[in-house]
Amino acid sequence: MGKRYKAALHSFDRGKEYPLPEALQLVKANAKAKFDETIEAHFRLGIDPRHSDQQVRTTVMLPHGTGKSIRILAFVEEGQEESTLAAGADIIGTDEVISQIRNDGWLGFDATIATPPMMRKVGPIARILGPRGLMPNPKAGTVVPADDIPRVISELKAGRVEFRNDRTGNLHIPVGKASFSYEQLSENMGAVLDTVQSVKPESQKGAYIRRLTLTSTMGPGVRVDGMR
Repeated sequence: MGKRYKAALHSFDRGKEYPLPEALQLVKANAKAKFDETIEAHFRLGIDPRHSDQQVRTTVMLPHGTGKSIRILAFVEEGQEESTLAAGADIIGTDEVISQIRNDGWLGFDATIATPPMMRKVGPIARILGPRGLMPNPKAGTVVPADDIPRVISELKAGRVEFRNDRTGNLHIPVGKASFSYEQLSENMGAVLDTVQSVKPESQKGAYIRRLTLTSTMGPGVRVDGMR
């Protein structure tokens, strides 16, 4: 533990649950690294991730974005490359790029999109992209017709975030940067909460959100009250 982390631990009671506004303020105040730390929300859900009908996967539009510059890799058909780059994509998924991902494990991008016909070319690198949450997926709105590519690029750049539960039933969602104002973080967090609650699986029984913890990249987690 570094000095900053130890000091943060003494600023609140880790065994206590705090109202959301106070938890946000504590996490923001304790994000004192030399870089702009990311503020994240970690949800412990009451789902059974072994069942396909209890998977949680969707996207949320953060009103104030993530504070991060998003590099987008786009898999589009021949003749659409220039218009896709003009719409804001950073990289086109050429055969050379696919080979670089497959053979070298290159992952110099933050999000991927594709048109339906291009998914056959993306298939061979699915085992690399999938575990990292980078595989284009219709449910996440990242496999779309060519006409929709500019819209999706615009939304991703503006702060659209995809999330899905991990194998233990947890969600990990960025809600902004420590440099954001409290109001910006609060509005982003409100959008995240509304979205998570809106995609509760119908087959899930009992408490849906069992625990919510807020944390920064280098700081300790603060538990949020009133989630059960």
